[in-house]
Amino acid sequence: MSDVEQLASGKGHTDENFPVASALVAPIHRPVVLAFYRVARMSDDVADHPTLTSEEKLIRLGAIEASLKGQGGIVEAAATLRRVLAERGLTDQHILDLLEAFRRDAVKSRYADWDELMDYCRYSAAPVGRFMLDVHGEDRETWPASDALCAALQVINHLQDCGKDYQEIDRVYVPADALAAEGLDAGALGDPRSSPALRRVIVSLARKTAALLREAKPLAGRTRDLGLALEIGVIQRLAESLNRRLLARDPLSERVHHAKAEMVGIALLGAAGTLGTRPWGTRRARRPGA
Repeated sequence: MSDVEQLASGKGHTDENFPVASALVAPIHRPVVLAFYRVARMSDDVADHPTLTSEEKLIRLGAIEASLKGQGGIVEAAATLRRVLAERGLTDQHILDLLEAFRRDAVKSRYADWDELMDYCRYSAAPVGRFMLDVHGEDRETWPASDALCAALQVINHLQDCGKDYQEIDRVYVPADALAAEGLDAGALGDPRSSPALRRVIVSLARKTAALLREAKPLAGRTRDLGLALEIGVIQRLAESLNRRLLARDPLSERVHHAKAEMVGIALLGAAGTLGTRPWGTRRARRPGA
């Protein structure tokens, strides 16, 4: 096992805030999805490691990239993903884009404005959705809606964990100009409870996120693969629920995350809502290479 893999947090695909390789994903697709997830999770663990320096993080992320490209390195999970992608005839661009986001996390801890945050999401979130669409052979015209959904998920995660991220790893994704407009700086995220000014910042960002979710809404209906469409519908409904909570709850002092039972109920509603809009004859998952 490489020193990169020894840094693993122990977090698995069932521990994420949104579904990863759920039962809705066809069995023929699950191996490549899980291989992609393992490399993404491993890279995230490196970028968020509390004791590594920025230089040490970049060295380890470089080793992951080298193994992905077959240019040396001994990161087994990355080498496995490289092989699986090749077997499926899939590009490695999505995981390489994701690595760019983790490199930014290693050296950057503040974001100036919403546009800068969206540029980060282009690398930290959009590649995941694009990868899933490519795995299922979907039309790349679906990418803009997918990018909007993935960016919304990323911002929701940033907002619900804003206090934890600031206190534990001194990372702030809340744009500096939004804080400054209310006379605040990043230190406001270290308080046990949000001030009225910070609540206004969070609400304004949640409203921008709601706009992204509206842009993403047609995605499930445009997705031909039934299982993937259902998973997108589930994720969309979960994201909308969390974003409504951010409009009403204080992430510094109140729970925003869904409990497991809540997730199940909302997921069922999301799947049922998507299924109700599907035309007859929706295609099933295809075999690799089909």
